[in-house]
Amino acid sequence: MALTTVVRGRAYDWSHAIGRGAATGTGFNYVQTMCLGRDGDIYTANRGNENNFGMRVNRIRLGGIGDEELLAEFFQYGEGDGKATWPFGVAVGNDGRVYCSDEWNNTISVFDPNGKFQHRFGSTGSGDGELLRPAGMVCEKNGNLIVVDSGNNRLQVFSPDGKPLATCGKAGSGDGEFNQPWGVTLDQADNIYVADWKNHRVQKLSPQGQFIMSIGSYGAVPADPNAFAVTYLGPFVSSLPVSDYPKAGLLNHPTDVAVDPEGDIYVTDWANHRVCIFEADGTPLANLHGDAQVMSKWGQQSVDANPDMMKAYRRVRNLEPLWRFCFPTAVDFNPATSEIIVADSQRNRLQVYRKVRDYVDFQANL
Repeated sequence: MALTTVVRGRAYDWSHAIGRGAATGTGFNYVQTMCLGRDGDIYTANRGNENNFGMRVNRIRLGGIGDEELLAEFFQYGEGDGKATWPFGVAVGNDGRVYCSDEWNNTISVFDPNGKFQHRFGSTGSGDGELLRPAGMVCEKNGNLIVVDSGNNRLQVFSPDGKPLATCGKAGSGDGEFNQPWGVTLDQADNIYVADWKNHRVQKLSPQGQFIMSIGSYGAVPADPNAFAVTYLGPFVSSLPVSDYPKAGLLNHPTDVAVDPEGDIYVTDWANHRVCIFEADGTPLANLHGDAQVMSKWGQQSVDANPDMMKAYRRVRNLEPLWRFCFPTAVDFNPATSEIIVADSQRNRLQVYRKVRDYVDFQANL
């Protein structure tokens, strides 16, 4: 399979993978959400497993290919200040403070950039300032925190110290209504994008919470990316069979959304095991299916330390399923590096692509 997807003056070029599965120590454990910090470090919220191992937030320095480094771990499973039962969302403010949501306790805990607990706020309920299964979060430029109050099918805005300021949304499938929303992000103009999980769409709202447009519609697609030709659109669309046109833009329980400085929209299409890319007006652009043909640094270290693991790896007849996304849960875009970072949850890793603008193929003399 090709490692570069080319469409409409852009190329999405697979770069590398980061991480491996680990209940403790270096690695991830079912990443739910993630967020870039001010310095380009990434914070990931790990859900762990049924034995409560691996519940935590990681702070990872990405660096270049193979330069990733674990800097901190906090918000581990437990009771009391700084602990969590079901960690879910993570967001970083302009002042470096890290906000973490606990879906079970219906609270938001606040930490310094290195994971030192500061305070928490929130309680169970449906009133102002109360929460029910808080999920994704994002910080506005003014320092306020937008929380996806998933169980109440709304967004809530809090001040940095936890004072409730505003709400928008209600249960339903109409414009501005939600059904178990999950991830949230902002664009350059502070418009709000929400992954409306059970409505199988992304909604774009104004900074004041007014509905602007809906992106995507429900559809389950084949797991094999070769089964339909929606990777290449734009100038290549004439080569697609007519029967393949409707498959573009379909979503099946989207979990997160990111927007780059040019307005391209990236959606983790969870149950379709891919990332869907849309233009700013919601037109389907391309799909990424995961291309981790090279092992991550931490994964390679594990194999190097265990010869039996390498023997088992080499006996596999077809490694392609290991390259692909498996229920991706989160996506972010780093404008400093033009990197698209995808949380490949069931594979316990991140996959990183680079967006290349004005991509041109070399001229070969044949």
